[in-house]
Amino acid sequence: MKNTYNLRSVAAKAINQVLDQGQSLSTVLPKLQQNITSKDKPLLQELSFGVLRVLPQLEWIIGQLMAKPLKGKQRILHYLLMVGIYQLTYTRIPAHAALAETVNGAATLKYPQLKGLINGVLRQFQRQQLQLIEYVQNNPNHHLHPVWLFTRIQKAYPQQWQQLINANNEKPPMWLRVNRIYHSRDEYLSLLHKSGIDAEPTPKSPSAIRIISPCPVTILPGFDKGWVTVQDVSAQECVELLKPIDGEKILDLCAAPGGKTTHILETAPESQVLAVDIDEQRIKRVKENLQRLNCHATVKTGDGRHPEQWAENQQFDRILLDAPCSATGVIRRHPDIKWLRREEDITQLVQLQAEILDAIWPFLKKGGTLVYATCSILPDENSQQISSFLKRHPDAKLEGTGTNDYPGKQIIPELNGGDGFFYARLIKQ
Repeated sequence: MKNTYNLRSVAAKAINQVLDQGQSLSTVLPKLQQNITSKDKPLLQELSFGVLRVLPQLEWIIGQLMAKPLKGKQRILHYLLMVGIYQLTYTRIPAHAALAETVNGAATLKYPQLKGLINGVLRQFQRQQLQLIEYVQNNPNHHLHPVWLFTRIQKAYPQQWQQLINANNEKPPMWLRVNRIYHSRDEYLSLLHKSGIDAEPTPKSPSAIRIISPCPVTILPGFDKGWVTVQDVSAQECVELLKPIDGEKILDLCAAPGGKTTHILETAPESQVLAVDIDEQRIKRVKENLQRLNCHATVKTGDGRHPEQWAENQQFDRILLDAPCSATGVIRRHPDIKWLRREEDITQLVQLQAEILDAIWPFLKKGGTLVYATCSILPDENSQQISSFLKRHPDAKLEGTGTNDYPGKQIIPELNGGDGFFYARLIKQ
């Protein structure tokens, strides 16, 4: 492919679509990446994710450098400036190259007459860079979270909020789940080391490996053969809690993109798994993951609030409900969550989770296990949600960690550890 685009302007478009159109990066980037070379894709990702990770810093800096903000259709150049300042501050791209490419981006975005403005602002930033960065890092906005979310995190984690915020602001670690049908974890570690990939195991999970320097999946031994899956170590815990057994009927509800479905089938290859998700596009990912791992499950599109429409009166031995949630535990993987999520969303999500829990409970056999999981760190969606459920359903018994008032297990993000997750294991009496 002939390189006919300006990568900085593509990154500015991605940020514009997130912040002004409310789309997620995981929706926006695949479309934009169709028109760029594979060698440029990692840089596009670095610039888009990076800008959204430190957005308040960049907003403040631009506010110091410009008398009037860019508005209307010219707003795209505001995002181009962010891309330029991010490169100069956080990447090893030579300053002259970062400047030249960003200035040229103005022409690509059909504002050639404003190249001088972009150049002037970025050069002024270079001159004041040390003072601006020093000031912004001591600024109240340095926590890099919207105020409502920062306030909730401080309230929920009075001792740990600083650790949690720091972890959210870092780049995420890369975790693998070894498919133990093919290799033990130690055997796969040995294959990684032979391939020159530095990695380490963790005592938290029997299948998890952390890659010390994240790498493309294409260089992982046997990735295309299903020997290994990219999955956070915290996410791996829910199937360990579910404890699937061969021969059982198991429902994976809200299953996309299929990481947990395949984990169930790696653990219990002879189980009968039904994977259901409401999003038809994301259901395709479930099918792709099953195919890559050579696993077999029934896959359906369906609404968790209306299991009567797709469950065909089946009763399940085990149900894994990875509930729709605020995703506040995976902000370091998806920094756009900070700017897309609104405080009022939490109330709506809590209501939706309760409706799905109540709707699916009758489809669990007596003596059966339901594992409720979210990638949230907010108590409303987690311990409080399950505490309310236990009060509504006397035939539900909490098993494992926590008490009926504070049920389940809450994991918070750690710098080289797992993402933020919550689990509760319920038995039907």
